[in-house]
Amino acid sequence: FLDVNEPQFYHDSVLWAVENGITNGVDETHFDPMGVCNRAQVVTLLWRAAGSPVPGRAENPFTDVPDGSWYTDAVLWAVENGITNGVSADRFAPNEVCNRAQVVTFLHRAGGSPDPELEENPFTDVDGRSWYADPVLWALEKGVTTGASDTTFNPNGQCLRAQVVTFLYRADQIPEPEPEPLPFPDPEK
Repeated sequence: FLDVNEPQFYHDSVLWAVENGITNGVDETHFDPMGVCNRAQVVTLLWRAAGSPVPGRAENPFTDVPDGSWYTDAVLWAVENGITNGVSADRFAPNEVCNRAQVVTFLHRAGGSPDPELEENPFTDVDGRSWYADPVLWALEKGVTTGASDTTFNPNGQCLRAQVVTFLYRADQIPEPEPEPLPFPDPEK
């Protein structure tokens, strides 16, 4: 891609996403890293990162998600796995711009919604009572994001293609927790 070069923060993320079939460019030579992602695109990227599993639910509850569209299976999979439930009972809003809070919340839920261990919130624009507070702290703690600055996250900011693939790449790099070893009986007893 002519618009993805080595020193840019998203260079390795874009290469990873393309090599793993998560996304490709907007054409053969451009990725469009500053392009804004909508909800259908973000959920599809997450779905592909998960291996494009076939959703178990056949029923599509959303009037704005046409059966057979390029994102139908991704949306149904995301709803089935608790990653999103749409903007209402019958609307997903696939063409609405996905903001930074929504993207880290989708990632957090895809990862099982673990409680963040981080006790102090460095972001002045993330209220601890907001629906996205735990996902933002989890994402910061795990290195998925460092925020928009040292003191802001910009939760309502549009999420760009470069940011989404970088969040996905970094979330993919989070090591799985080690299982607790089973105790062995003391041979002396």
